[in-house]
Amino acid sequence: MAQLEGKVAVITGGASGIGEGTVRKFVGSGARVVISDVQDARGQKLAEELGPSASFYHTDVAEEEEVRAAVAHAVQKWGRLDVMFNNAGYGGVSGSICDVDMAQYDATVAVLLRGVVLGMKHAGRVMKDQGSGSIISTASVAGVGIGFGPHVYSAAKAAVIHLTKSVANELGESGVRVNAICPGGIATPIFGKGMGLSAEQADLTVELMKDRLAMGQPIRRAGLPEDIANAAAWLASDEASFVTGHALVVDGGITTGRLWSERQQASEARLAQFKLPGNQ
Repeated sequence: MAQLEGKVAVITGGASGIGEGTVRKFVGSGARVVISDVQDARGQKLAEELGPSASFYHTDVAEEEEVRAAVAHAVQKWGRLDVMFNNAGYGGVSGSICDVDMAQYDATVAVLLRGVVLGMKHAGRVMKDQGSGSIISTASVAGVGIGFGPHVYSAAKAAVIHLTKSVANELGESGVRVNAICPGGIATPIFGKGMGLSAEQADLTVELMKDRLAMGQPIRRAGLPEDIANAAAWLASDEASFVTGHALVVDGGITTGRLWSERQQASEARLAQFKLPGNQ
């Protein structure tokens, strides 16, 4: 039996990047998936490619009625909702805290935090009535440590982690598990979009980002959407039935600190500056 056989999922931000990778993983593992995104052409194309196990539904996660309707679409089409993956996101407002544009701040928080709250709210209602379900949200290593993302993005992702733990405490009594995933540097179009590129142009930056991201952590390769998709599939599956309130870090070790090899080189360089008596 496939890992997610018979399960029904809504995946926000499902038309590209981590979301697309997760949609593909879920469908390949036996699930039926609502691809929830604002990228209509990409979402519809992906649904057509994957066949009857996938359905696209236009969703702006900052709009409550659209999130409610996406959840309702899954239930109407397939009779239940087993997995809600709150994954939609973007880099948002950046720069010095002294220069933050508050309209951009509101837009960033609307997607990264409000969107997660709305997903939990509307999926949670369905899952409580069912007595089962798994809610997963994409947080970030930026919500775990300092220096991994812009200020507002980091704060929103930290809030997602704390929200996950708090909601897990409530919904666990109804048989609903709530977890988060904290990706490190994942090679997706999000970096290109953050530079103001179009979706098509941002796609072209992915291969370039793989080389840059590969140098940032002990596991010397870039993180891929499939890495996060595999984590999400496990958290969505019955194999993780005793896991809730957890923020799963998937980062190639970047949060473990400065690379050991770099520390060794720096230490040797410092020692070389000193010549102890009797040493040549």
